[in-house]
Amino acid sequence: MGQKGSSDKKKDRRSRDESPAPGDGKKCRGCCFPLLVALLQLLLGVAVAAVAFLMLAISPSLLARETPHWAGIILCLVSILGFILYCVTYVPDERTTLQFIVKLLYFILCVIGLVISVLAVAFSGYHYSQTSSFSCVQARDTCVCTLDKDDPIARTFTYEGVSDCEVITGTLTLYFLIQIILNLVQALVCAVGAFIMWKDRYQVFFAGLQIGSSSTQQWQKV
Repeated sequence: MGQKGSSDKKKDRRSRDESPAPGDGKKCRGCCFPLLVALLQLLLGVAVAAVAFLMLAISPSLLARETPHWAGIILCLVSILGFILYCVTYVPDERTTLQFIVKLLYFILCVIGLVISVLAVAFSGYHYSQTSSFSCVQARDTCVCTLDKDDPIARTFTYEGVSDCEVITGTLTLYFLIQIILNLVQALVCAVGAFIMWKDRYQVFFAGLQIGSSSTQQWQKV
């Protein structure tokens, strides 16, 4: 009886030793998430906002949908929340209310950022196709552009505060192309952030008590 009890205790001790170390998940989590994703979001958000303000400096007549600074500012806010999530003390199974709320907000804002970035790509692509087909005429400090100069009733686009129409057909078109690329990458980063949050919640970390079986010496999630 004494030897049997001793062997059972050794098996239980071995089962506990084979259990996943609580610091392993935290270490892996701290290395790749959310620091890297949040840093990329911050850099892309600043870049999108900076290019948008450069576009607005060309002409004050540009509309808000033509200068998607709002997409960059929103991504900067999402990245700040990601940095906050990185600073929140990690507790397995989301046992703290703060950790759960911040992770949920970050996931929701990543999805919102994804939608906004796709919307900014659509707007920038539409205006890029327009400006690349413009025929412009300079009138003092105003540039008047049309899609078809031979059509007398064609829609005209007036850009005030422009001293050279080449800025509209050249520089502004380039800025629209840059916005398409930046917002597309931004959308991909937001999608990765949302996916990692979902994976962090449902696939990577243990979400329950771990019971060691002395017969199989395996750990099962309940």
